[in-house]
Amino acid sequence: MEDYRLVKKAKKGDKEALLQLIMKRKNQYYRLAFTYVGNEHDAMDALEEMIVLAYEKIHQLQKAESFYSWTNTILVNCCKSLVKKRLKLVFLDETDSKKQPDAITNPYIVREQQLDLQDLLSRLNQHQREAIALKYFHDLDYKSISKITGVSIGTVKSRIFQGLKKMKTLYGADADE
Repeated sequence: MEDYRLVKKAKKGDKEALLQLIMKRKNQYYRLAFTYVGNEHDAMDALEEMIVLAYEKIHQLQKAESFYSWTNTILVNCCKSLVKKRLKLVFLDETDSKKQPDAITNPYIVREQQLDLQDLLSRLNQHQREAIALKYFHDLDYKSISKITGVSIGTVKSRIFQGLKKMKTLYGADADE
């Protein structure tokens, strides 16, 4: 009920109400952005851009209860735009910035698992990787993933299923080596 009231105030131009809504889920927004862009600096840039766009376009929001899925979609689009601008440039110092926020820091086991998971995910196509990250790293349901990615729920389920199947096959192949 509080969020509904804040959305209504934000739609009338109240910047503070918009910021309150965003701050309620700042950690979730950050993790979502980090998943797409892979480093803290770009994640923060995407968040800033999302806030500006949300403020500029809040009047376009049809349903107050859709605020968080609407802002998630804006954030994902900002992240995709940033990634396109980088054109897959890889910097040597980026390997250290790939650490997940709030990760448990066991220097051997956790890092090895992260590298294995990153390797498996990197072998999937972009759509499978995106759907799996949204489902398992951000705990989003199929409907939310569908809205964010702009594809049907069936397509989301298929991408996740096929991606997990490929990861399982690849993991088995790597274990045999």
